[in-house]
Amino acid sequence: MNTPRPSAQDVYDRLRELILSFELYPGSRVTESALAERFGVSRTPVREALQRLASEGHVTVLPKQGVLIRQLDAAELAQHYRVRVVLELAVLADVCANASDADLRALAADWDPQTQPGRSDDFAVMAARDETFHRRLAELGGNRVMAQLLEQVGHHIRAVRRLDFTLNDRVERTYEEHHAIAQCLLARDLRGARRLLRRHIENSRRVASAVSLEQLRRVRAAALGEPG
Repeated sequence: MNTPRPSAQDVYDRLRELILSFELYPGSRVTESALAERFGVSRTPVREALQRLASEGHVTVLPKQGVLIRQLDAAELAQHYRVRVVLELAVLADVCANASDADLRALAADWDPQTQPGRSDDFAVMAARDETFHRRLAELGGNRVMAQLLEQVGHHIRAVRRLDFTLNDRVERTYEEHHAIAQCLLARDLRGARRLLRRHIENSRRVASAVSLEQLRRVRAAALGEPG
């Protein structure tokens, strides 16, 4: 029985993971043909996957030169974080107006620092959980367009968001901060929730601004089991 070849979606998923885990290093160059050989597919699904990744800002397609894995630009990241703050603060008003007490209690319980459900030592898993919290806020607010915009911003900061959870205390602090935000929302304390959320995003932004290629190199080496 023949094993089906990976689809364009499969190639996209695997390529994005290689980029986010820094196995494809920022600033490195790859080619469609090399990727096609790596995944055992034709160049067509690779090209489709790269087009999606380019639209999300993960790669730059250079005609006749290959594909460049995007460098992390500190100034650009800061701009994405500024947009994120504006959008998420607006989301909180919708959450206070529309979310049920039951949904907010469930959200708070999911981030209870005493029990820490779903906690993992895998920084990629925790980054995904963090994204889920913020996406859930947008869903509870009921504004689908806002949720889509936040998803787009999330694509641009996902790599450094993962690095946030390589620091020693960030998992514990994230549980505490998420839980406190949910509790404020349950009390319909919009001002308090906005203050806490702004501080929470600012903590994440500071990590992003401190990211260096040397830090990325160490994270990549750890992921691959290489000497630091």
